[in-house]
Amino acid sequence: MKKYNYPIIGCLILISSFAFITQQKPALHTIGDSTVRNSNKETWGWGTPIAALFDTTKLHVENNAMAGRSTRTFLSEGRWDKVLQTLKPGDFVTMQFGHNDGSAPDTTKAGRRGVLKGTGEETKVLTWPDGKLETVHTYGWYIRKFVRETKSKGAIPIVVSMIPRNQFKDGKVLRADQNFGKWAADVAREENAFFVDLNKITGDKYDAMGPEKVKAFFPGDHTHTNLEGAKVNAQSVIEGIEALKDCPLKNYIKK
Repeated sequence: MKKYNYPIIGCLILISSFAFITQQKPALHTIGDSTVRNSNKETWGWGTPIAALFDTTKLHVENNAMAGRSTRTFLSEGRWDKVLQTLKPGDFVTMQFGHNDGSAPDTTKAGRRGVLKGTGEETKVLTWPDGKLETVHTYGWYIRKFVRETKSKGAIPIVVSMIPRNQFKDGKVLRADQNFGKWAADVAREENAFFVDLNKITGDKYDAMGPEKVKAFFPGDHTHTNLEGAKVNAQSVIEGIEALKDCPLKNYIKK
């Protein structure tokens, strides 16, 4: 008579059931740079603590951001394609870039992440040392691509403006409302996508706190927050989502 290892079979059934349930739940994918996902040691991105603010029995939260990436390199390294392949109807994608996009685009170490400014169709063709050609686009072009391809999968894009840096002038934190924050908003409006103005929501909080209190969120530089700072930004994202009209992601926020 053939013997069955029932404990092993039971475990396999449980694992298969969990995988099926996870696959059936809508998923929230966050994409971005180190301000969304970081080392989770001294510095944190908001994409990690935000999971605790959703009902994860009903929503799968996956942080796909990667430190050091711009819109350009998130695409060119194939990271966006991996996210895109997993998207299904009813999923959500938040996209927040800008901190690494500002350098002039070229093939040097300083410029390998840079993109063209604005939201237009301008391009710049680069030739890498190995002869490979790369066409670099505007910041808005990359965000638009992420938005349109998210929609093509039946998923819901949410464009998010970059978090403010710890930079103050005359007692007020500097905003990105004339560059990357503005361009993110412009693309969201043009593409009929949801938009969370994280730069403004957190910026208003920083102004109310003042430079001395805000400084405690930034242990090493003016860009990367500690866990407490990441929680402030995560809560700001939640507040932005709650304010969106007809955005179904708000249905999964913990009450």
